[in-house]
Amino acid sequence: MGALEVLVRDILLESGLKRMDIKTRTALELPGFYRPEKKWDLIVISENKLVLVMEFKSQVGPSFGNNFNNRSEEAIGSASDIWVAFREGRFGDGPPPFLGYFFLLEDCPAVHKPVKSSEPYFKVDPVFARASYSKRYELLGRRLVLERLYSAACLILSRNGKPASVSEPAEDLSFNRFVAALKGHVLTFINSQK
Repeated sequence: MGALEVLVRDILLESGLKRMDIKTRTALELPGFYRPEKKWDLIVISENKLVLVMEFKSQVGPSFGNNFNNRSEEAIGSASDIWVAFREGRFGDGPPPFLGYFFLLEDCPAVHKPVKSSEPYFKVDPVFARASYSKRYELLGRRLVLERLYSAACLILSRNGKPASVSEPAEDLSFNRFVAALKGHVLTFINSQK
């Protein structure tokens, strides 16, 4: 995931942010509401304002089921925690930050097979019925943005091989759309500081 962090950092620099404001390796802790701090993967603090926060996650097999639930809970909880901390003034009086979720999933046969739900008492949401893990991650990303837990989400599938291949299963979760939202937020922030 380090290469993705570097790529996003370069995009942020091209968008007009200062290198010293972009944090990728150290000093990534931000206060929460339900916990004292969380270490994020990339943050930008400029003019004493929290500009953006990003989470980079990945998953490879074989345990897609347990990991999907864990990743979902983690994404929802982290977003909830930071938004309440923002509401409570932990980040000063700046505008809301951009909160980004970037997910890289191994592209293998297991992530494309339909998955059965147990449903011992109640039916699951029909969109999840027999949905593959790839589709479930797509739904997660889309709903994280729909419910405004994240400003933008990106889902990339990657097959490890020679050559490596990359695919984007959903246009609304594409890298280009993610970058456009990111650049738009940065441009708005920069213009507000003039």
